[in-house]
Amino acid sequence: MTKPVQYGITVLTIAIYLRNYQLIPYNRIKNLYEDVFGFKISSDTIIKAEKNLYHKLKGVTNHIKKQLIKEDVIHGDETGINVNGRNEQCHLISTKKYTYYFHHESRGFKAMNKMGVLPKYRGIIVHDFWKSYLKYKCEHALCNVHIQRELDNIFKKHKQEWAKEISDLLYEIKEHADCARKQDTKIDEDTIKTFIEKYHSILMKGFEDNPPPEISKDDVVKRGIQAQSKSKNLLDRLATYEKEILRFATDLRVPFSNNQAERDLRMITIQQNISGNFRKPHGADVFCRIRGYISTLIKNKMPVISSLHAAIEDVPPLP
Repeated sequence: MTKPVQYGITVLTIAIYLRNYQLIPYNRIKNLYEDVFGFKISSDTIIKAEKNLYHKLKGVTNHIKKQLIKEDVIHGDETGINVNGRNEQCHLISTKKYTYYFHHESRGFKAMNKMGVLPKYRGIIVHDFWKSYLKYKCEHALCNVHIQRELDNIFKKHKQEWAKEISDLLYEIKEHADCARKQDTKIDEDTIKTFIEKYHSILMKGFEDNPPPEISKDDVVKRGIQAQSKSKNLLDRLATYEKEILRFATDLRVPFSNNQAERDLRMITIQQNISGNFRKPHGADVFCRIRGYISTLIKNKMPVISSLHAAIEDVPPLP
């Protein structure tokens, strides 16, 4: 003992677990310790323990990044977080086995480069068409659930039949993909060809219903170039990125949606709703690293408390 009051590793481990996995705010952890265990612990003590663990998990985080680079298929997404009143970003790269969160002030290419995964990655990344992802040399697959939402909105608001037909077709292809995956086989080439021909046919109907606006040179000078409708923008994307949209059918390693990333990011949103903003950027960095490690432990069915305990003692188990 070197101080009048000194907390053991178990006390700090549970506090870190409550804060970073159960998402309990510091003040409520303090109340819990006093009500249940009969002693007080300050927020500063918990924060200091988190910072120490952050540094000790650097090697594990690098290991997770290296494993993600080797994966055949990864998922990418991002969500806003409040850092001292500023809208910043929590970026995510994840799979069924690994979770890597990364805090940065920006949402785009600069932040993704600094994450250190995508510049070296050559597999397939599933995302929701944030264009910064498309700058990387890996293969891409677009989230069809996002596309379905846009198609449903166009059909409900504008009654355009092509949107419903494309939506129904995508779900029909998904059923074939799910069935083939269960049987550990592939969708045969003739069936794929038929689906693609139907896809092209429906798109042609869509383009007929949404011709580009006719603008004279005088209109361009007076008003500038007129923006396209949302329907036309979606049609252009469906045509240009056909390969990426239908990759879930041609490569059964690829899922229909980006649901994996959305599930992993949901807890970040919940943390913001429960605990509010991060006071400092480093606090967001600390939370992202610890939360990513805990998420990876759970995905690999490793014990969380004992692994955090070992990590505090500077021997974190590698997933």
